[in-house]
Amino acid sequence: MSPERPTIQILFDGGSLGNPGPGYGSYVYQLPDGGRGFIDVDFRRRMTNNEAEYHTLIEALEYILELLRQKDRDPAEFAVEIRGDSALVLSQVSGAWKARNPRMRPLRDRVRELLSRFGEYRLIRVPREVALHYLGH
Repeated sequence: MSPERPTIQILFDGGSLGNPGPGYGSYVYQLPDGGRGFIDVDFRRRMTNNEAEYHTLIEALEYILELLRQKDRDPAEFAVEIRGDSALVLSQVSGAWKARNPRMRPLRDRVRELLSRFGEYRLIRVPREVALHYLGH
């Protein structure tokens, strides 16, 4: 990450009850100005764990972009650091893995499009215990 860009941090996790089943997720964020938050998401529809992971990350990025818009700030001024325990999501978004499942491709592409609005981004895989500690699932 570039030292001149303030960094926004996001930790996300998602899942489904039954895989597939009712999807849920949550994320925490930390803004450079000290603002932070914890948000639970209930997707109210059936999805796989991987779909829930993607949808949670999309929701988090859209939320942060809206916060920046409300503050009249350009996302390109910021770096965003994404942390999660999903090898699939982080590896597909980074390009290390292909998105072979046709349901995953548009989700991957949406995440990439949202990330492209920031000045830079970094994807960091964290141990499952980290997500469990901060997000509770």
